[in-house]
Amino acid sequence: MSTEIPELGRLKKVGLQRSAHPPVGAGFGTPAPGEGYALTIAERECEKLTFERHQDEHDVIIGVGLVAAKRASLIGRGPTLGDVHVALDYFGLRQTSPITRASTALFSGLAHSYVAQRRFVDAVPGELLTSGANDAASSH
Repeated sequence: MSTEIPELGRLKKVGLQRSAHPPVGAGFGTPAPGEGYALTIAERECEKLTFERHQDEHDVIIGVGLVAAKRASLIGRGPTLGDVHVALDYFGLRQTSPITRASTALFSGLAHSYVAQRRFVDAVPGELLTSGANDAASSH
């Protein structure tokens, strides 16, 4: 007498169930491969900048990395140095030295709040990040 395979009668594990259509909208983000690498590149690039207050640097790194990751995901690839440069230029951080407290106020507290990070990234229009996307990505 043969018995049924036990797994056929069990419900799928919750972690293995996936929707064919992932949720979209504010706060959900746009996934892309290797988005964490944007933070590594952002950290390297922000180390080259001069800040009036050294404490602001970490928040700026997080903000620039998140915006660079958003740009890369909108284009449909992993982050590059060009994405980080576009993010830095979007906030005008490469044009001024030293970077003042007024310039970094927008980034305040990003390193310590996921909700603030999502709000920050959602506030940056994707159209501005991706206009001329091929030029910025290929020049670096």
